[in-house]
Amino acid sequence: MEFLASSVVDLRRKILEYLPPECEVTRIEFEGPKVAIYAKNVSAFIKDGEKLVKEIVKNLKKRIIVRSEESVRQQPERAEQLIRTLVPSEAGIQRMFFNEALGEVEIEAEKPGYVIGKGGETRRAIFEITGWYPKILRTPTLHSNTIVEVRELLRARSEERAKLLKATGNRIFRAKLFESDYVRIIGLGSFQEVGRSAILVQTPESQVLLDAGIKPTSNGDEYPILEVPEFDIEKLDAVIITHSHLDHCGALPYLFKYGYRGPVYMTEPTLYLSKLVQEDYLRVAEREGRPLPYSLKDVAMSVLHTYTLSYGEVTDIAPDIKLTFYKSGHILGGAVVHLHIGEGLVNIVYTGDFKFEHTLLFESAENRFPRLEVLIMEATYSGANDVLPSRDEAFRQLAEIVRETLNRNGNVLIPVLAVGRAQEVLLALKLATESGLIPQVPIFIEGMIDDVNAIHTAFPEYLEQRVGEMILRREDPFGAPNVHIMKGDEREEVLAARPCIIIATSGMLTGGPVMEYLKLLAEDERSSLVFVNYQVEGTLGRKIIEGVKKLTFTDPKGRMEFRELKMSVHRVEGFSGHSDRRQLLAYLRRVQPQPRKVILNHGERGKIREFARFVAQRLTGVDVYVPENLEGIRAI
Repeated sequence: MEFLASSVVDLRRKILEYLPPECEVTRIEFEGPKVAIYAKNVSAFIKDGEKLVKEIVKNLKKRIIVRSEESVRQQPERAEQLIRTLVPSEAGIQRMFFNEALGEVEIEAEKPGYVIGKGGETRRAIFEITGWYPKILRTPTLHSNTIVEVRELLRARSEERAKLLKATGNRIFRAKLFESDYVRIIGLGSFQEVGRSAILVQTPESQVLLDAGIKPTSNGDEYPILEVPEFDIEKLDAVIITHSHLDHCGALPYLFKYGYRGPVYMTEPTLYLSKLVQEDYLRVAEREGRPLPYSLKDVAMSVLHTYTLSYGEVTDIAPDIKLTFYKSGHILGGAVVHLHIGEGLVNIVYTGDFKFEHTLLFESAENRFPRLEVLIMEATYSGANDVLPSRDEAFRQLAEIVRETLNRNGNVLIPVLAVGRAQEVLLALKLATESGLIPQVPIFIEGMIDDVNAIHTAFPEYLEQRVGEMILRREDPFGAPNVHIMKGDEREEVLAARPCIIIATSGMLTGGPVMEYLKLLAEDERSSLVFVNYQVEGTLGRKIIEGVKKLTFTDPKGRMEFRELKMSVHRVEGFSGHSDRRQLLAYLRRVQPQPRKVILNHGERGKIREFARFVAQRLTGVDVYVPENLEGIRAI
């Protein structure tokens, strides 16, 4: 039975047709992308493995959640006692929070599987006996301040959050005013450039922004181009964030500073990581005397408006748009976006940053989708010479550079992106040490890497199987006796402990603690500077790779300091989280279904144009576009 809701009233009526009287339904609310059914008899929904709910979801194609009326819920103190009786002690329950605004109980546990139970039986029993709908969260193996802060923020403002959910739900499930007969795609950033990803998707009914990033340069082009007629923040239905690197999420609080109050969609790991990197961006800017683009309050506001989705969940985000996330293979929580627009009008896949290869940390990006007509694909490493070494080759190359540097009593400085590359490099160094390829020397990490590591331990299901299993055994995949966390006041002592390895942010030398280490080590001929991630045009990292030797630093009093770069400079690009030219072409050939249109973005102008010509010659029946920023493309 197919059903297209013309209004929230029609959808309520249709749902009620499925529900027998014994459910004792009292109301139906629209809470963000979910339809919430409040009832006095939740047992009627739970029997036969929630068969009734599954039938409604199947026929109406909406996300349904059942909640109990307040009158039938146990008092929180009694409910907690019952939950601890129902859940085995092996679960390691750390704490519970009762969200009275939504009738949910958040259960934080070391082993959530015990709270869920076989086939979900324990979770259902908690709901049926206590009346509180269980929301089950994993306690990270390592303590994460960011996870604690996000969860506490959402709990402290649970009533405000509930109101936001209802306002968002009523907007999503509103009656459609226009027939969706066209779809436009407009780049507000990241077209024929790397950085400040922001893509506006417009239909007659809706407007959605894919990513809101910044560009890690200081050339006046850091932010998406928002001051254009096509972009109206008041008409924006949703913002979708693919992952937590600054060039994809760094401008999100900027939108809230200027009045956006709509929903943001991302995976749960991306929520924690985005907050962490945005706040770090502000700290670095303040420390370096740069103007702050937004405030901590704006970061918190973006958290409050965020709704997290798992891979594979199909979710309404506007009257004519459904969203599904798929794994991207790029970083923790990174997602490929699938938009289903209209009643089969067009399907758009936006890769964001993706890796079409199995790595130490992640499985390969998804390349099979239910439907696909338009593919928006990143092309960072699309140049004719952009052929990256394999992970095994990169591992051997890094080990060799490190070994040679340590043997001459030098220090190894590795600038990293705190999310993704830091973890993979730590894993590689750990394996190299254990296998005897490099000597066991101190490894110092600085610049929020430790909190990022901790966030990884809360999501083993998102990681490569072997790494995930280590976390489930409560092992630290990134730690070792010789790995030390630094807080910034012992840098000269660190360097005196030579030989050693230093891993610090930021990965493109645009700020952060790595700059202090670079200033101290620049003129040391025995030491090595090792780049392991992409260096955007205009960044100091890119300039060094291109041969710059005269470096300028600013001391705490604002005075200029100069250094001659005498360190050995190396690039180990096999650790990149991006697909190289071969993988990009392989993805285009293997993606299913084959798209009719391919739009390339997130690549340097010369490289991406040449790649477009290359692709057009090899893929028949596919139109390839390389638009510039602000140039509109009709998807249909």
